[in-house]
Amino acid sequence: MKHLLSIHDLTVDEVQNILKLAEKLKYEQKNGIQHHLLKGKTLGMIFTKSSTRTRVSFEVGMYQLGGYPLFLSSNDIQLGRGETIYDTANVLSRYVDGIMIRTFKHSDVEDLAKYGSVPVINGLTDLLHPCQALADLLTVYEHKSKLEGLKMAYIGDGNNVAHSLLYGCAKVGMDIAVATPKGYECNAEIVENAKNDAKLTGCNITITNDPVEAISNADVVYTDTWVSMGQEAQKEERIKIFKPYQVNKELFAKAKQDAIFLHCLPAYRGFEVTEDIIDGPQSVIFDEAENRLHAQKAVMVLLMQD
Repeated sequence: MKHLLSIHDLTVDEVQNILKLAEKLKYEQKNGIQHHLLKGKTLGMIFTKSSTRTRVSFEVGMYQLGGYPLFLSSNDIQLGRGETIYDTANVLSRYVDGIMIRTFKHSDVEDLAKYGSVPVINGLTDLLHPCQALADLLTVYEHKSKLEGLKMAYIGDGNNVAHSLLYGCAKVGMDIAVATPKGYECNAEIVENAKNDAKLTGCNITITNDPVEAISNADVVYTDTWVSMGQEAQKEERIKIFKPYQVNKELFAKAKQDAIFLHCLPAYRGFEVTEDIIDGPQSVIFDEAENRLHAQKAVMVLLMQD
């Protein structure tokens, strides 16, 4: 594993290794066991998209690992003023031991990895969000004691989170059903890649426009905001189109009785999910948010440790 650009790029064993190490590092952190595995290392963190969870979890994670997190907004570096990715990647590679980037274009992440000489971590692009999906898998494992053979239902927009969940579930042998409105489906190439990955682990991938079909018999129910960053102009139209895809008590009742609810946050209560679900006893959203820290620490160690 040289980079984390997409879960699709990883082997089944590499995904399992990330989750096992994340579990170990979480245990140690909770029990006051110091693990300065990246002492003396610096992670350059490029943000052209703002964030709460990504910034805080990477900064705190790097600190807990004994390293130094260097925050770089688009206002702080020349990349935001027209410097090429090629030059930025080469220069940063001389200064830091790894680069995390949260940005719009997925090609920017790929180019950083292509032209630089240090590991690159995809903190989010418009296409994929692998760190989130790894945290989600860790959360499901903690609450269900397994991943293989379970079913996840994703209800809502066929966005970067849905794409990475398709890849993540396929790698760990978890069935996934994705329900989106017509015209808002997942990227066809990603669906095809995920289906090929699923053949290796024996799980099923279902793509539908029917939320009831997707959620039936699900162990895990997942949704995300209907209006992602950069889509604010479409807000009113999207709310009308996505209203039948709201995760509410009536829809959630179609899942298994002991199903858990996930949301990558930020959440907009009353839109994609009702308060009685997201704040209810089966919601594990804050465990999920915390696990961004532990999953990303595992990724950083596996990529950056000598």
